[in-house]
Amino acid sequence: MSRPAGSRVPSPTSGQGPGGWRRALVLLLWVAALVAGAAVVARTPFSADLSAFLPANPDARQRVLIEQLQSGVASRTLMAAVEGGTGAAQRADVSRALGKAMRASGLYEQVQNGDTTDWQDAGTFVFDRRYQLSPDVSPARFTADGLRDAIGDTISLLGTPAGNLMRPLFERDPTGETARVAEVLIPATSPRTEEGVWVSRTAPRALLLATTRASGSDIDAQAAAVARVQAEFDRIVATTGAASAAGTASATAPRLLLSGAPVFSVQSRDKIKGEAVHLAVVGALVMGALLLAAFASPRALVVAVLPVLTGVVAGTAAVALVFGSVHGLTMGFGSTLIGETVDYAIYYLIQARGAAVPGTGWQRWRDLNWPTVRLGLLTSVVGFAALLFSGFPGLAQLGVFSIAGLVAAAFVTRHGLPMLAPDGASGMGLRHRMAQLAGAIVRLLPRLRPVFVALGIGAVGLMVWQGGHLWRANLSSMSPISQAAQDLDAGLRADIGASDGGTLVVIQADDVQAALRATEAAGEKLDALVAEGRLAGYESVARLLPSEALQRDRLASLPDAATLRARLAEAAADLPLAPARLEPFVAAVEAARVLPPVTRADFADGTLAPIVRALLFERPGGGWASLIALHTTERFDAAGLAAALAPLPQVQVVDIGRELGSLYDRYLHEAFVQVMLGATAVVVLLGLYLRSLRRLVAVCQPLLLAVVLTLGGMAALQVPLGILHLVGLLLIVAVGSNYALFFDQLQVTGRADEDTLASLMLANLTTVVSFGLIAISDIPALSAIGRVVAPGALLALLLSAAFARRSAVLDPLPRGAP
Repeated sequence: MSRPAGSRVPSPTSGQGPGGWRRALVLLLWVAALVAGAAVVARTPFSADLSAFLPANPDARQRVLIEQLQSGVASRTLMAAVEGGTGAAQRADVSRALGKAMRASGLYEQVQNGDTTDWQDAGTFVFDRRYQLSPDVSPARFTADGLRDAIGDTISLLGTPAGNLMRPLFERDPTGETARVAEVLIPATSPRTEEGVWVSRTAPRALLLATTRASGSDIDAQAAAVARVQAEFDRIVATTGAASAAGTASATAPRLLLSGAPVFSVQSRDKIKGEAVHLAVVGALVMGALLLAAFASPRALVVAVLPVLTGVVAGTAAVALVFGSVHGLTMGFGSTLIGETVDYAIYYLIQARGAAVPGTGWQRWRDLNWPTVRLGLLTSVVGFAALLFSGFPGLAQLGVFSIAGLVAAAFVTRHGLPMLAPDGASGMGLRHRMAQLAGAIVRLLPRLRPVFVALGIGAVGLMVWQGGHLWRANLSSMSPISQAAQDLDAGLRADIGASDGGTLVVIQADDVQAALRATEAAGEKLDALVAEGRLAGYESVARLLPSEALQRDRLASLPDAATLRARLAEAAADLPLAPARLEPFVAAVEAARVLPPVTRADFADGTLAPIVRALLFERPGGGWASLIALHTTERFDAAGLAAALAPLPQVQVVDIGRELGSLYDRYLHEAFVQVMLGATAVVVLLGLYLRSLRRLVAVCQPLLLAVVLTLGGMAALQVPLGILHLVGLLLIVAVGSNYALFFDQLQVTGRADEDTLASLMLANLTTVVSFGLIAISDIPALSAIGRVVAPGALLALLLSAAFARRSAVLDPLPRGAP
């Protein structure tokens, strides 16, 4: 191979590699950097919630949605079901015991299972404040006619099974205000009660609903809460003998079903962590086998892995220092970095071989090959730099991880590997055969240029035909949650009668009272939709905590004792009731007239406190927000809801599906812009280095065609493309630029020798295998990258050889030939 003009020529008296002091210093600094990086990684929290891939600067609606996804009640709601056992009675016993244990643990803000044992304080509160809370309290209610109607309704109710609860209260609450408050507080679609606990309407199972105290973004705390449920269930089943009882009947042992956002968060994190470790181990074993076959040297294998490990540690530590935490998908992406960083070591170990003077191979590699590797590194760094400016923290993490990891791996290859293997790898392994095969392929490929061009034209036509439909993936496509888990969640949600969660009504105001007044105004609009059958009901904090203005109006409706007695006497004329019997009612009304208003502070603790906190909360950026959860019917129309609430400026309707779609569209658009900027920066960098339009076109041509053919293949296979497919395309350019630049370099240095071709083939093989393993991952986000990069990297090498100038690649020379 000829030497480029201006390159330094190693001296025959250079000795056996770098000097001892220099080697010791470099290795010491390397180890120190690794230890420091590992220390940073060890103290770094890891997350797995997809909210990290939501924008950092959302609009007003998106901000509300992101707040709910990260810390709202929906992110903390846990659903549980007890199935199996000897029957409904045993499942109810287990449910009661489990609910009691969960409440005692202190990990849950509230636990509901239909057991009313712990709700006595709530009942007392509602009874004491019934005239402030009841929506029926009005001046008309306490006229003679109003009292006659209300008392008559209550007397009618006493004749029903529900009247058993009202009978002890009748003389103090003959108008039934307590029952009215309870009626509006019960969700429109609550579960059925059997044996004193909630049960499913469609399956033999007891139900529990819990809200964790910890924020939804605190995955460790969520994991502890989920594990505690399972542990308490196992203990209860073991101590009550429920499991052994199953053997005496046709029943099975009781079993626990869990679902909800906390379960999904924990499952996602565990799955991502497990998959990252699995991919790293399998990838390392496969690549280790490839490297052993190529080098026939365990020492070379160890040396080749060192830049990869350094790159992963450096990338993870850099993300931790910049963002304070590392997302699980970023770690998974780290395993993809192996595919590129191992190339640096392969190039060095092969191309540093065959030095005329022992110990100077590293100097020859530094002078002849390092500039090309460095340029390939710079193109990758410039390409990934575009991701740094992303408004999505998750995408910016990928950019920081990639740049830090690639730079660290290249730096170690440049300065560290010469200290360990000054003359590269000593073994030959199968590289001779690899070089022969690579030479044969390289000689064949130029003949296939018309085929590649025709395929490229066809791919462009296919992409144009599919248009925007090609990029139809969505945010949920990044979720690793299985379909079975999603089905279970939907089933339990239907059993419990939880709101569909598809649409939220959000009220924002400067203070609590303004928020409550706006919530009451929204409630009046929603009542009309309920009457029209468009809503089955809704849950509003104003029903439990009316504004002080409304409470004053209600209390002002209460007549004084003398007036009330007179009206009762008139009303009782048509009722089977002596007015004197209702003196406790008169006293209660008189006492209620001077009660202070119910405030948020009254819900600082107790069983009703979690409900108020979930529906009324102070926003992180200031001000207060109130949520109204909707129970829809088949006639529900989101547009009609928005139109009904449009006159209320403080009220927003958040269509979660549409907002998530909007978020993803913005995410995708931004990623497109960043990838295009990155690709443009790569072209500019190559142009500045090559200083030749012809060479620039020659280098960019195979990269562009590799991207086009990869996209065309995805379009032909009807694969929905998304954000991470875009990141994968950027990786094709990053990895493929190394191949294109090597073939360009051959125009300068002469014909390829066997080792050069073998290094290219081996580097590409390890890259394709690495990303091929990721392509079959169960994590959709990782699989998306692997399915793009594996074929794209192979195409980049083949096309670089196919479109290289003929004189540079034909008839590869054996190592040492002139």
